[in-house]
Amino acid sequence: MFQLSNFYDNTNMKCINELGAFQVFEHEKDLSVLPETAEMAYFSSTMNVRKRQVLVNLNNSACKVQSGAMQWMLGNVNMETGVKSAGGFFKQMAGSAVTGESAIKPIYSGQGLLMLEPTFKHILLVDVSKWGSIVLQDGLFLACDNTLQEKVIARNNASSTMLGGEGLFNLSLSGQGIAALESPVPQQELVQFNLQDDVVKIDGNMAIAWSGSLQFTVEKSTKSLIGSAASGEGFVNVYRGTGSILMAPVDK
Repeated sequence: MFQLSNFYDNTNMKCINELGAFQVFEHEKDLSVLPETAEMAYFSSTMNVRKRQVLVNLNNSACKVQSGAMQWMLGNVNMETGVKSAGGFFKQMAGSAVTGESAIKPIYSGQGLLMLEPTFKHILLVDVSKWGSIVLQDGLFLACDNTLQEKVIARNNASSTMLGGEGLFNLSLSGQGIAALESPVPQQELVQFNLQDDVVKIDGNMAIAWSGSLQFTVEKSTKSLIGSAASGEGFVNVYRGTGSILMAPVDK
């Protein structure tokens, strides 16, 4: 049995979103400031530059977390690496090398609370089952239910690697469960495209996540190289098929 004081009743901590076992808390102000940093802290709070943290409520359940993201855990919570063998370790190391994600994502399980480290990024809570499978831009993954399957997927078109501003490999999540993602922009700014056997063309690397069912390529903005150069657009990222795309309207 445990008690947690000055947390849920802390007026400077506000729960701004929750889904499944995950809650997102936002620090309304940075109270630990010095005179020389007070001005920056004030304007940061005014402009929505605030620390955010994810609290995971474990109820005889488990979640997978980005390496180094745990701040504290309370109750009967255990941590394991999720590596079952030497072969599994080298497989995860290989996946880490090509996706930019951490090689080992610790798994926390049991009955209690798990708090993740503060971040200035915006936290998205996504029900992966509604996507079928979701492909993530590098650095987006923060945590997820351990019921989700993690897979490294390769580009199916060389042009997407050389010209698209994306890596050769990406992390994909599938199954039943919730994922917590670190977004460069808040949920209110994200544009979602829902395609039914259609196409979206985006000038730049601004899609942060998309359905695994979509085909991603990079193509000339017009039919000819001269036309593309004249238009000033050059090459665009193209997503075809049936599925969804989350796009940040500004490149941050």
